[in-house]
Amino acid sequence: MVMASGWTPATPVRTGSMSMAQSPLSGQSLAVLSALLEARTGQQIASHRSTRVDTVLLPLMRERRIDTLDQLVCAVLDGRDPQLAGRVIDALVNCETSFFRDPHVFDNIVEAVAEVEREGRRARIWSAGCSTGQEPLSLAMMFADRQQTQGRPMPEIVATDVSEAAIARARSGCYTQFEVQRGLPIRQLVRWFEGRPGNEWVARPELLRPISFRQMNLTIDPAPSGQFDLVLCRNVMLYFAPDPKERAFRTLAGAMRDTGLLILGAGETVMGQTDLFQLASVGRGMYRKSAAPDPVFRA
Repeated sequence: MVMASGWTPATPVRTGSMSMAQSPLSGQSLAVLSALLEARTGQQIASHRSTRVDTVLLPLMRERRIDTLDQLVCAVLDGRDPQLAGRVIDALVNCETSFFRDPHVFDNIVEAVAEVEREGRRARIWSAGCSTGQEPLSLAMMFADRQQTQGRPMPEIVATDVSEAAIARARSGCYTQFEVQRGLPIRQLVRWFEGRPGNEWVARPELLRPISFRQMNLTIDPAPSGQFDLVLCRNVMLYFAPDPKERAFRTLAGAMRDTGLLILGAGETVMGQTDLFQLASVGRGMYRKSAAPDPVFRA
């Protein structure tokens, strides 16, 4: 990828006092970052997110002592720092999440897992796009409580995300005071987390143990092995371009049992997006695999 002729970086401004108004991102630099993000993750920088590019990249620029966003793009393109592009991607990927996000979804999950267990199987759950791990940890807490009170087995939980940094955070189980205050009941916090200096909380090993974390790009990487009874892919498809979105839906469908359930975010739908899934009657935002998908989606 090359820049258009005649393009020059913006006037340098020291990062120690930089603001978005002081360090404008040129249209060409934004195009480069957008292309890089889509090539690496399948995601796009939506118009409402483009104004936040400055903010999310500023900590990385300070760390690397880079003065302007245009200079950062130049540094990515010259390739002398092989880790820089990955760091930029990690910063640009939307990692917005919280514990027990949309509580009604977790009620539906408990019912779906109970149905699987009535068939004599241990349920398998895939949290696709797990970000920094709050979703799979919420699942683990919920089913650990159920295991203690009802003697039910712990489902197998697999959690993936395209961001290497997010997966590293998820594996560590380490969260700030602000993060644990977002959706995590105090009873669960005290039971499952240990306080550390600096207002940090770390998940106990027994909570992390049932979860298998791995980095994965939904649009190009193979799905985790085996078939899943539930797949949570919430607020991920929102950021995909049409072709990567189609590939992601293929990946999800291929990893699910015929009786499995796909759970999307509140603002997402399969309608007009894919024929691989159809609305399920068991809960809002839940979908089952279609019996006869449109030929355009067949391998």
